[in-house]
Amino acid sequence: MKLLFILDTVEFPLAPTPALARRVACLLARRGHTVHLLELWDGQTPPPAADGCVGHPLAFADERRMNEALEFGHAGGTPVPLRLARLAAKPDAALAAVRQIALKRPRRLTAARGAIERLDAAVGFDAAVAVAAPYAGSFALAEAAVPCAKIDWQMDPYAANASYSAPGAWARERQLADGMDRLLVPPALARYYAPGAPLAPFADRMTVLDFPSLVPPAPAAAAVKSAAGRRRCVFVGSLYPALRTPHYALELFRALNAPDWELVFVGGGWENYPKDLPEPFARALGDRLEITGPLPRARAEEYLAGADVLLSLGNDLDNQVPSKLFEYFAAGKPVLHLAKRADDPCLPYFARWPLALCLEESEGAGPEVLARLGRFLAGQGGRTLPFGEACRLFPENTPEHAADVLENVCGRK
Repeated sequence: MKLLFILDTVEFPLAPTPALARRVACLLARRGHTVHLLELWDGQTPPPAADGCVGHPLAFADERRMNEALEFGHAGGTPVPLRLARLAAKPDAALAAVRQIALKRPRRLTAARGAIERLDAAVGFDAAVAVAAPYAGSFALAEAAVPCAKIDWQMDPYAANASYSAPGAWARERQLADGMDRLLVPPALARYYAPGAPLAPFADRMTVLDFPSLVPPAPAAAAVKSAAGRRRCVFVGSLYPALRTPHYALELFRALNAPDWELVFVGGGWENYPKDLPEPFARALGDRLEITGPLPRARAEEYLAGADVLLSLGNDLDNQVPSKLFEYFAAGKPVLHLAKRADDPCLPYFARWPLALCLEESEGAGPEVLARLGRFLAGQGGRTLPFGEACRLFPENTPEHAADVLENVCGRK
């Protein structure tokens, strides 16, 4: 088959969603399919090469500069008048803002649509696959005048995403679904296609496809271990205001006060919180608390490799599972999962992982909880399972499974 993947890294050059799809696209190319990648990028951080695939980069430096000037619309930071003044000083960014905010027709949508039509006219694709989020490529594909099968691979929700206000909400998502031949969604989104749910009319177009992120861990140049010879509980990822927070983990380890354990946070997001947030915990834990801030991926993998227990922080959403979860399972390590809510969609996965302890924030840090945590750290810390066991437990999260599903849905309209 001749396949086109539409990937978007304009806002987040290192986002996991396009990286996961790019890996599956390479696997499909190795299986003998002709695979093209339309890469929507920020004009500054080129997307990586994809073995066996034909790349078509389409830069949107104007939208990157717009986002930088407006600070991505985040609350706080520079006052709005100063952001607008900074925007006005960059004519291409100002025009991008007019297109996106006032006209609701960002250049990314119109330019991507034109590129899809030109590529299809030249190659004659059997199917085009838009990978979301972000959703600009999805809406561009829905509008494109092409005869090939249109497939929307949704790894994150659109209208149901509580972390932002999607323009048009469900009506806009139904419009998108109506323009697609097939819809691929993770398990946490399947309920929106049930009878009576907002997307029920499109249930016959929907196929469940989980995150294809279970791959062997990259060999780390060195495993980062404790200089004091202690064991380490390590979080690797990003923190977000209200959505994914460090507070409960900090409180647990301060209350546990285990002299032979360190708590390590690798990654960004601390700028979303008061600068003095870690101070009382650092006073209690001393050098048993480490906060690295953002690190290059290779260095972060060294911290992950050196962990005795991995720390997972649940989202305050009932329909989003961090793809990082399966990287943890691939590493074969024990995982301490801290859920923010009783209906955390990660919990069914942890029920299948033998080396897991799940605690809910509402349980607090009382003696019974601390006793469970202490037993888990003492009994499971440092254990590992082989990668093959992770594949046996989570076969639907391998790139091979995703490639099988895509071969199936791309072959029928």
